[in-house]
Amino acid sequence: MRDISMILKSVWKSLFVFSAISVIAVSTVNAQDAKEGRTLFKAKCSSCHALDHKVIGPALEGVSDRHPEAFLLKWIPNNAAMIAAGDPAAVKLFNDNGKVAMTTFPELDEAKVKDILAYIKEGEPKAAVDPNAPKAGVEDNGTSGLSLAGIVAIVVLAVVILVILGRASKLLERLILQKQGIEIEEDVPLKVGVRKMFKNKKFVMFFILCLIICLGSFGWMGMWNTGVHTGYQPVQPIKFSHELHAGINQIDCQYCHNGAFKSKNATIPSLNVCMNCHKAVQARDKYDGEISPEIKKIYSALGYDPETQKYDESKSKPMEWVRVHNLPDFAYFNHSQHVVVAEDAIRKAKGLQPNEPVCFACHGPVNTMEEIYQYSPLTMKWCINCHKETDISGQKNNAFYAKVIEAHEKIKKGEKITPALLGGLECGKCHY
Repeated sequence: MRDISMILKSVWKSLFVFSAISVIAVSTVNAQDAKEGRTLFKAKCSSCHALDHKVIGPALEGVSDRHPEAFLLKWIPNNAAMIAAGDPAAVKLFNDNGKVAMTTFPELDEAKVKDILAYIKEGEPKAAVDPNAPKAGVEDNGTSGLSLAGIVAIVVLAVVILVILGRASKLLERLILQKQGIEIEEDVPLKVGVRKMFKNKKFVMFFILCLIICLGSFGWMGMWNTGVHTGYQPVQPIKFSHELHAGINQIDCQYCHNGAFKSKNATIPSLNVCMNCHKAVQARDKYDGEISPEIKKIYSALGYDPETQKYDESKSKPMEWVRVHNLPDFAYFNHSQHVVVAEDAIRKAKGLQPNEPVCFACHGPVNTMEEIYQYSPLTMKWCINCHKETDISGQKNNAFYAKVIEAHEKIKKGEKITPALLGGLECGKCHY
């Protein structure tokens, strides 16, 4: 019996530690699944669906209750195949939604579809309201409440198990000693106190173990999100509304960001571009006949007098815009290579509609943003996943890929190949 007691003492701690780490890991993975699902939903589904209202397709809130998971795992990646095969549930769903064809997503495997369903079930994360915060709508990427509740529950449960196993162990030892005829002194009631608790080696070891697990979990999550600025929305010197300009007025992205189609940088438009419209458009009807305060800031920066319609260069000053999307210096990204060379491939991979600019693939639905914010994480993992999923096999007629094919043909023939043939004389190869 004493051997059994000793075995229980040595085993239960290991079991407890394993269970605690497992529960924390599962909670963290579940939260990460919903977070990854949100990114996939915004990229693949948000152009036709919303969680709580109908857009082109129906609202998706509660879709897991309306349809079995096995059906959704097949329907979302390739609904057309299910309809063509005559699947009764698929045909009924197609007919109920006005026979509007849904885009197929062959690049979505089962794990990614489950991530999307996890996000739909969990819903949009609620950001904590900070009265001192100058901006709203920033995504909350903090620790989920489920993870914290799980950690607290584990600690409480572990304390209860400690007490029960401790008493059971003492009871077994007393019974064994009594059978051996050994006299047992009555236990003196222990007065619970903080100092006495920390004199107990078992309690101290348990406390340190819990502290290591908690700090390790928070440290890991903190380091994992270091440098990830999804939702970053700085205060700009002028409250420029992309929703008004790109959404309501449908101004093309390249009208202001013309560098995106011909250079590495998208470029921030000069205030002279703004003046092409705002020399006449002054929004006086919204401000009791006065010029809009935000338009006045443009005039002030240019030294422009709207009464005389003349510029005073001595009063002009640069507009200090705050950069939103900021890649590390060691990361090279070329806008023109993506929005011109790979436009068709990116559109297909991200499921963009014909009326949506290719910019939406990375910058999100800019036409719905009152003030711009960083939509995508812009991490190396995010870029690599896109490069793995995007199909460029149909880009053979493009000049960039034509150079690569030409180089391969020369290599086969044993001819001379120089960096110049592969674009080695372009300025951006060295100067960026």
